[in-house]
Amino acid sequence: MDENEEWGGEFDPLADPEERRVLFAALDSFRQYRRAAHYNITHLRRQNFYALPTTHTTLLTSPPISLLTTLDRVDAAIDANADLAEQILTTGLAAFDLPPLSSSSTNADADPSRSWQGTATPADLSKARTTIRQFYRDWSAAGAAERRACYEPVLKDLEAEFGSSASSPSPQTTNNDANVTVTDTPTPVRPRSTIKVLVPGAGLGRLVFDLCLAGYQAEGNEISYHALLASSWVLNHTSRPEEWEVFPFALGFSNHVSREAQVRGVRVPDVCPRLALQGARDGGEGGEGGGQEAQKSGEMSMTAADFVVLYGDQEHASLYDAVTTVYFIDTAPNLLRYIETVRHCLMDGGVWVNLGPLLWHFEESGPIGKTAGGGKTGADDHDGDWVDTAENGGKRKREREREGIGEPGSVELTDEEVVSLLGRMGFVIERHEVRAAETGYIQDPESMLQSRYRVSHWVARKVS
Repeated sequence: MDENEEWGGEFDPLADPEERRVLFAALDSFRQYRRAAHYNITHLRRQNFYALPTTHTTLLTSPPISLLTTLDRVDAAIDANADLAEQILTTGLAAFDLPPLSSSSTNADADPSRSWQGTATPADLSKARTTIRQFYRDWSAAGAAERRACYEPVLKDLEAEFGSSASSPSPQTTNNDANVTVTDTPTPVRPRSTIKVLVPGAGLGRLVFDLCLAGYQAEGNEISYHALLASSWVLNHTSRPEEWEVFPFALGFSNHVSREAQVRGVRVPDVCPRLALQGARDGGEGGEGGGQEAQKSGEMSMTAADFVVLYGDQEHASLYDAVTTVYFIDTAPNLLRYIETVRHCLMDGGVWVNLGPLLWHFEESGPIGKTAGGGKTGADDHDGDWVDTAENGGKRKREREREGIGEPGSVELTDEEVVSLLGRMGFVIERHEVRAAETGYIQDPESMLQSRYRVSHWVARKVS
């Protein structure tokens, strides 16, 4: 992605007060990561520890337990995570031409419309913690197993649909009954660089990157500013593989078999996106193909928007060859809106590849917009952390504020009902399975508690 186009487009979040509030809260949550984590994770635990009887604290501070040493190690892990959070913050501030940390808090005459500090809520801070943990799944070698379980089937489905454009098939020569040689010239494979693939709910951008590296025109869509800021950083501003260390499981204290398991770190990113794409474009080792001609990378872009609102407009009608949804459709308060929008933006004959569970994010929130203040008005991530809908990105076009994620009403469906709806709303299901293999979502493989999904995987084709 061109650095100058990271936040391109006509929509300016700073021009809308509500959008500005949501963006500023996301930025501020990365700023507060260090202080909030030290206070909530280790400071309060030290207080609770010293409230124990002296005979007990003596046992707990002695080897092999050495609990105070553990808290020191967790503090170090928090600092490492916070270093990455502050990198995301720094690039985000620069992208929106906002005052840096050093000047924003000291300028008493600062423009209120540019004062972003002190705006994060507890829900924003929770989302920042989840975003840092998400790097384990999407951008570490340790998270490769989760990615293989979720992204590889999607890439294989697209390969089956569109074939490989790295090399053209050879003509086939056969003899017919009249002893006449006939050469069958195969239909030319359409270049992948012309195939447009949309990825709603793109998160930290790994699937978008993998699709681009495979040669497609990949467009990610994301509503969360936390994810957008983090994906922009990793896709555009990392300079080498394994440049940073994060500690995805250090801030939780339950179900660990050992302290070493709790405070182990992972290096991110496992691959530097800019270098990999440049290598693919140059035909170097970043490309695919083994001994054959390397697959050139495609193009990559991201949009910051409510999926239903943006992709339901006329500009995006019948625009994409494929839509891929991974751990996404259960974020809908009303799945029928997602189905209508996917059908609207797919070309006739285009394919929709889906893989994910049905952890309906609005199941416990009650009627949308009706929950009393302080209640859960939003959705939980697939790893179980609750996030607020406003914090989770808000709406990108306020003139349509009661559409998309803000539309009243919600419904939860079974997998059978989802498949039935697709057949009644303009799609033909070509493949469908509830996969026997289970997979986690930012799951610690060494944890004593294993939360696993059997995901629904299907390919549907838009029919006229």
